[in-house]
Amino acid sequence: MKRLSAILAVLTLASCVTSTADAAEPLLVYILAGQSNMQGHAQVRTLDHLGMDPRTVGMLKKIRNADGTPRIHKDIWISSVDTLGEDAERHGRLTTGYGASGRGAKIGPELTFGITMHKHVKRPILIIKTAWGGKSIHTDFRPPSAGPYRFNSNQIEGLKRQKKDIKKILADKEKATGAYYRHMMAHIRKVLGNIKRVVPDHDPSDGHQLAGFVWFQGWNDMVDRGTYPRRNEPGGYSQYTHVLSHFIRDVRKDLNAPGLPFVIGVMGVGGPTDKYGPGEKRYKPIHDEFRSAMAAPALLPEFRGNVLAVRTEKYWDAELSELVDRMGKVNGKRRQLSKDKSLDAKKRKALIEAYTAELFTEKELKILKTGQSNAAYHYLGSAKILGGIGKAFADAQAKLAQP
Repeated sequence: MKRLSAILAVLTLASCVTSTADAAEPLLVYILAGQSNMQGHAQVRTLDHLGMDPRTVGMLKKIRNADGTPRIHKDIWISSVDTLGEDAERHGRLTTGYGASGRGAKIGPELTFGITMHKHVKRPILIIKTAWGGKSIHTDFRPPSAGPYRFNSNQIEGLKRQKKDIKKILADKEKATGAYYRHMMAHIRKVLGNIKRVVPDHDPSDGHQLAGFVWFQGWNDMVDRGTYPRRNEPGGYSQYTHVLSHFIRDVRKDLNAPGLPFVIGVMGVGGPTDKYGPGEKRYKPIHDEFRSAMAAPALLPEFRGNVLAVRTEKYWDAELSELVDRMGKVNGKRRQLSKDKSLDAKKRKALIEAYTAELFTEKELKILKTGQSNAAYHYLGSAKILGGIGKAFADAQAKLAQP
């Protein structure tokens, strides 16, 4: 009887093991790509700003442990590159510090994207991030099916007037065209070719599934007067829409992932344009046109239901931005006083401190010092802004995944 019981126990255990194996699901893989704002230039110290706002304090609790140390998310893995070379990759379990490499630990959208995405799918996930600052889609990320970059007549005439070597410039442009699209694809394939290198717990027999792609880029195209000479006019950025549409098609084709859910992070530096102040209104037509061009592929019939545009302007921190602008007045006063040779350093400092006290409360100064770590074009280097954006990207991916 005891022997029979033992045999039944072994069979039951074997059945459980078999059921678990049969129930194994492929690892979900999400790709984040773009330029400097996908890299992320928010210093880790700006996370404290999340704790100063009741609306975002909950987000901070998911990023940090109770003792204030960065939380390491055991079921969320990341491989990130934002430079070139053999030692460019950083990988491991998701935590703070996977923003732009260089001086100081930074974060980008990847942190809250991963946390939120994992909450949606309730499964282990892998993020592959490929982002390089200062890159365009018209040249650097240009996809193969978009064809070669074409200089317009105004550009050619300008080069002639400057007596430039046009033949060399055309050759250099041809060489640069699509280079970062190829770098992106090479790294994605490297990671997918040996997932266990990045995710040690991964069982190759479980496989993987490309579950989503997020594109967050645009600054270098938006400010390019040469490529987009009519950028403040209706349709002035239509070429961006054209190339981005080819980008989506080529990514899906090259990764053998037709219908891959695709999220476009629409540039939103400065916030909603209808709230621009006197100093920003001159940029409104340009920003409106560019944002519309970025979002336009999501409206094409072929992409309906599998491409979404996220308007990142919604996550701009108007309060922090206004404080940064106000500090600009203090800096202007400092420059003015530096020219006054009748003032010694002590007197100059006292005048600056008095002027600052006129413009700011102590609470406002604390918010400013805590919340900002970079320029406006990098979303003020604000973890609060980029945290909201990363979460929105994940929510959009989850929406696309719904039947």
